[in-house]
Amino acid sequence: MSDHGTGAARSGFFLLVFSISLATFMSGLDGTIVNIALPTISEAFHVSSTTVSWVATAYLLVMAGCVLVFGKISDIIGFKRIFLTGFVIFTLGSLACGILPDMFDSLTVLVGSRIIQAVGGAMICAIAPAMVTAYIPMEERGKAMGIVMTLAGLGTALGPTIGGVLTQYLSWHWIFFINVPVGIGAVLLGARVIPASVTTGSLAGFDRAGAMLIFCGLASLLFVVSEGETMGWTSPVILGLALLALVTLGWFVWHECRIADPLLDFSLFKNRNFLATNLLLSLVFFSFSGINYLLPFYLKYVSAYDTSTAGLILTSLSFAMMGAGILAGILFNRAGPRLLCIAAGVLLTGGYFFIMQLHPDTPVLYVVLCLVLIGLGLGLVITPVSNMVMNSVSKAKQGMISSLTSLERFVPLTLGIAMFNLIFLWGILTIATNHNVTLQSPVDLQIRVATAGFDLAFLGSFVLGLIILVLAFVVRPEIHPDYQDGSGGSGPGMI
Repeated sequence: MSDHGTGAARSGFFLLVFSISLATFMSGLDGTIVNIALPTISEAFHVSSTTVSWVATAYLLVMAGCVLVFGKISDIIGFKRIFLTGFVIFTLGSLACGILPDMFDSLTVLVGSRIIQAVGGAMICAIAPAMVTAYIPMEERGKAMGIVMTLAGLGTALGPTIGGVLTQYLSWHWIFFINVPVGIGAVLLGARVIPASVTTGSLAGFDRAGAMLIFCGLASLLFVVSEGETMGWTSPVILGLALLALVTLGWFVWHECRIADPLLDFSLFKNRNFLATNLLLSLVFFSFSGINYLLPFYLKYVSAYDTSTAGLILTSLSFAMMGAGILAGILFNRAGPRLLCIAAGVLLTGGYFFIMQLHPDTPVLYVVLCLVLIGLGLGLVITPVSNMVMNSVSKAKQGMISSLTSLERFVPLTLGIAMFNLIFLWGILTIATNHNVTLQSPVDLQIRVATAGFDLAFLGSFVLGLIILVLAFVVRPEIHPDYQDGSGGSGPGMI
C-alpha cells in the first residue's frame, strides 16, 4: 500500500475512533457533571435538595431503561442511524436544559429536558463498543477499544470537576451548553466517517414487551437504590417500587428465555467464560463505586482538605486511568487480554488494600499513590474485558452485547454507591453505639469512629478486588467464528 493510502487509512481510523470516543465521553460526563451543581440549581428554583435530585435521577433512570432497547434496535436498523439520531437528540436535549427552565421558571421543564437528553445519551452509549467491533480491523481493535472505553470512564470521573468549574466561574447552564458545540461537531464528523448503516431486518417483530419490562424494572431498581436513604428504606413508595423491580425484572428474564428474537439473549450466559467475563466487568465498576463516592467525603471531613485540593487529589486517578487505558490498547495484541486482566487485578487489589490504611494524618502522596494504583488497574482492565465480551458473540448481536457492557458500567456504579454508603453508615453507627460515642464526644474520637466506618467500606472494595483477581485468572479470550478470519466489520464499511 502506498504512503498516501496508509496515511488516508490512519486518518480514517483516527477520525472514526475519535467520533465514537466523543459519544462515550459525553454520555459518561453527563451522568456525573450535574451532581455538583445541584445545590446551585436548588437555590435558583427555590426547591428542596430532595426535589432537585430529580435532575440527576431522571437522567440515570432513563439511561438505564433505554440502553438495552437501543442496542437491540441498532442490530436491526444499523449503527449509523442510531448513532447520529442519538447525538441530535442529546444535543437538542442539552440545549433545552440550558435555555427552557429559565424561560418557564420551572424545575419540571429542566427534568423533562434531562429525560430528552438521556434518551439521546442511551442511544450513543449503547452502541459505541459495537461500532469498534463492527468497523475496526482485529489488529487495531484493542487500541481503538482502549481509547473509547478509557474516555467513557474518564468522562464519568471528570464530570464533578468540570461541573464545579463551569458552575463556579460561569453558571449552571454551561454544564449543558458545553454539549451543544460538541454534539454538532460529532454529528457532522459521524455523518462523514461512519460507514453506512446496513438494515438487517424489520422492527415489526421488535420485542416491545421486553422493552417495557426492562425499562420499568431497571428504572424502579435504580430509583430504589438512589432514593431509598432519602425517602426511607421502609417507606411505602420504596417498598412498592422494590417489589415492582423484582417482579418486572423476573418477568423480563422469563419472557426473554421464551421468545425467538429476544432483547437480551440469556442463552449466551450458559457459556461459563462469557458469564465470568461479564461478571468481572460488573465487579470492577461495583468495587470502584465505593472509592469514587466515599473518598471525597473522607478527604474533606477526616483529612480536612478543602474542596479544590480534594478535587486535585482525585484527578490523579483519572490521569492514571487514561494513561493505562491507552497503554492497554497498545499492549492488547502483544500481551494478550488475560495477562492484562491479571495485572489489573493485582493493581486494583493493591490499591484497595493500601487505601484501607488511611488515617487523619496520612500524607497526601500516599493517597495519590493509592489512587494511581486504582486508576492503573481500571485503565488496564476495561479494554481487554470489553474486547473479550464483544469478540465472543456474533456480528448479528453486537448492538445487544454492546448495550449490555454499557449497562454493566453505570448500573453497578449506582448500586455500589447505595451499598457502600449503607456499609459506611452501619459501621459508624455500630461502632459509635458500642463505644458510647455521641455528638458531644471529643472531635478526635468522632473522627476515629468515622475513619473506622470508611475502613469498613473500603474493606468491601478490597474483598471484591480479590474476587476480580480470581476471575482474571479464570477468564480466557474466545473469538467467535465471525471474526476468526481477522476481519472487523463487513466489506467496504470497515476502516
